[in-house]
Amino acid sequence: MGQLPTVSPAEDKAMARAIELAARGLGTTSPNPVVGCVLLDSAGHVVGEGFHAYAGGPHAEIVALAQAGEKARGGTAVVTLEPCNHTGRTGPCVQALIRAGVSRVVIAVDDPNPLAAGGEQTLRDAGVEVLTGVRTAEAEEGNIAWLTSVRRGRPYVIWKTASTLDGRSAAADGTSMWITSEAARMDVHRLRGTVDAIMVGVGTVLADDPRLTTRDLRTGSLAIRQPLRVVIDSQGRTPAGARVRDGAAPTLIATTALLGGDAEGRVDLRAVLSELHHRGIRSVLLEGGPRLAGAFLAAGLVDLIISYVAPKLLGDGPAALVGAGVTTITDAIDLEVLDVDRVGPDLRLTARPRVSADSGTL
Repeated sequence: MGQLPTVSPAEDKAMARAIELAARGLGTTSPNPVVGCVLLDSAGHVVGEGFHAYAGGPHAEIVALAQAGEKARGGTAVVTLEPCNHTGRTGPCVQALIRAGVSRVVIAVDDPNPLAAGGEQTLRDAGVEVLTGVRTAEAEEGNIAWLTSVRRGRPYVIWKTASTLDGRSAAADGTSMWITSEAARMDVHRLRGTVDAIMVGVGTVLADDPRLTTRDLRTGSLAIRQPLRVVIDSQGRTPAGARVRDGAAPTLIATTALLGGDAEGRVDLRAVLSELHHRGIRSVLLEGGPRLAGAFLAAGLVDLIISYVAPKLLGDGPAALVGAGVTTITDAIDLEVLDVDRVGPDLRLTARPRVSADSGTL
């Protein structure tokens, strides 16, 4: 679909800006994608910008067109995702672009959603020049949760882990507050604010009684938007008084009675992700514990790993990962390291598994 792009420097720069704008919608647009749009007039000057801020709100193209007004006529729309071609909670963006008199549309990523796709052809049929494939890799990376959800029928799963340099998640006596620094914990709350759900196993609930909310650690106040809290709890052992039931955020207790399981009575992980997908959840932050992470990794259901490593040594204590299905070095889960950064005194390593599997249970 499409053709090899021939873009001007102004259009390329505009796409970089559109990708930057799209990121502002992370955490608030689900179940919709993040999208950014920059409008150029016929001389290549920026006359409008927009991004999709929240589900049900105006799309990026509509916001940019409203800024540009008549200056959009004869100009170029540079957008990170193929403009939608259907009427949902808002009207089709392709028709808005056509009515505005835009003569050219530059697209980063074709829409994989069959319900909304077809915008490119509709634009061409209306006499609008369309170029696709501009900064596609960057735009896909910024919209990876939604794209994964559409393509695989399940949410994008991020495993967040915190450990000492020797891979311990707690000391031998079970104490784990705090392995990482306040700067790292603040970074985790920022990360929580970009996802739709936070998931732990019932063991973590029983051991630590976490709230699993997004907070400002400077003030202690809760963020306005809270992700769904998900507890994998095959036998329904989450106490009635657990803080995940405190009403500060919505909570789903995933039991075998609710979602089914395998012969050993474990919750079917794919069933959990399928249920979350149907609820409009496009990204999940997997926070604990080590066996839950191991089950997801063994099943090939982890898309990204964000590991906070503290410059500490414990020598003993629980490992950060258990039961990932690796018994020999040749079975090691190979990772592609994407980024290594300092967060206060700690290191934050971002990586993704190179190979994905198809199924799993817990």
